[in-house]
Amino acid sequence: MYNPKSKNAEEFISHEEVLETIKYAQENKNNIELINKILEKAKKKKGLNHREASVLLASDNKEIFSLAKEIKEDFYGNRIVLFAPLYLSNYCINGCTYCPYHAQNKHIPRKKMTQEEIRNEVIALQDMGHKRLALEAGEDPVNNPIEYILESIKTIYSIKHKNGAIRRVNVNIAATTVENYKKLHEAGIGTYILFQETYKKDTYERLHPTGPKHNYVYHTEAMDRAMQGGIDDVGIGVLFGLEDYMYEFAAILMHAEHLEATYGVGPHTISVPRIRKADDIDPTAFKNAIDDETFKKIVAVIRIAVPYTGMIISTRESKECRKDLLELGVSQISGGSKTSVGGYYKPEKEEEDSSQFEVNDNRTLDEVVNWLMELGYLPSFCTACYGNNRTGERFMELCKEQQIHNFCHPNAIMTLKEYLTDYASDTTKETSKELILKEINTLKDEKIKKIVLENLEKIENGERDFKF
Repeated sequence: MYNPKSKNAEEFISHEEVLETIKYAQENKNNIELINKILEKAKKKKGLNHREASVLLASDNKEIFSLAKEIKEDFYGNRIVLFAPLYLSNYCINGCTYCPYHAQNKHIPRKKMTQEEIRNEVIALQDMGHKRLALEAGEDPVNNPIEYILESIKTIYSIKHKNGAIRRVNVNIAATTVENYKKLHEAGIGTYILFQETYKKDTYERLHPTGPKHNYVYHTEAMDRAMQGGIDDVGIGVLFGLEDYMYEFAAILMHAEHLEATYGVGPHTISVPRIRKADDIDPTAFKNAIDDETFKKIVAVIRIAVPYTGMIISTRESKECRKDLLELGVSQISGGSKTSVGGYYKPEKEEEDSSQFEVNDNRTLDEVVNWLMELGYLPSFCTACYGNNRTGERFMELCKEQQIHNFCHPNAIMTLKEYLTDYASDTTKETSKELILKEINTLKDEKIKKIVLENLEKIENGERDFKF
């Protein structure tokens, strides 16, 4: 039985409810009266439930795209947050059939960074201009115990190179215990991220034949344990291509509804990766691949259904696809990413490739920043909400009331100025001149505008890390 307030994975992600939702969506995909009613509700910008959203996804209605753009603008403006993944280790004891790190892969180079190697990687990332990282590691209690993750986080936060600093470390590691989540919280992580991969239990168990990740219930209930451990910013996601997209779409919205109903805080982010080629992984072996048009529609309807949540797209996607998805709802993207262990400080030779997946957008961070500005977006390296404890329910309250602009927009301008002063190419600096002036003039509060202008001058004179 479906129960969003239950802490039982098979009740808050009810297989029967997902099937009923898909059936309902197919039966009503041409029901103009119902679709218009759902759209009218969506225009109030308070979100939709999984059944309503599934009807929109199944329909051929084109209004969803313009509505998604409007909601994106209202909640997140033209700001795009930038980050990079940092792979600590690709040792893993799981048997995931879609990931080259699976334990049966005997020829991929296995690597685990020392703290000194992590230091070199972080300095390389700081020298690009990054302020926010997503920590990645395979599941291996011997090679990658929680103590190693905690030590690595401490190392990352300790490094101050020139004007660089990593101000927020998000963590994407395997499902763990409440006690370990408490330790991660005490270590000062930002968001805890864990992809479900697929919500369909039998498919999940088939794709995870061996290792601790085989346990569907333990994995699916990880966010509950994270919340119980004090982590109030969590990020969810599925790997599109493993199972029918309508199933995954309904289920991920049910997961968001569960977090909201149980803890009063929905997911801080939703990620929407698609399966890609990797060392011994052939994506054509998976029969549920989705084309670009379907992918855009999924992003648009997620934005309509959960307007408050951040949406992440990685370098799995091409420049062209990322451009389209930015318009429809994506608010965070990676730039200059490497998906291999130790890939920033000393790029690997081809025969030593330890990448988790093939990158489709190989541009440098500077090229991505310049491109965003040319498109009219405001690149943001802001971590002020994390720094000021505006997380979890506090952040969501501000976001749902569309008040987060008052903090994020001036912070984005100031962190972009830091990037431009310390790291940008001459081309990117030139592109920024008109954009910075335009964005300052969008600040309606004259007191805030005055402070921003003063801080921009201070940044030019060497001061850093101003935040509202």
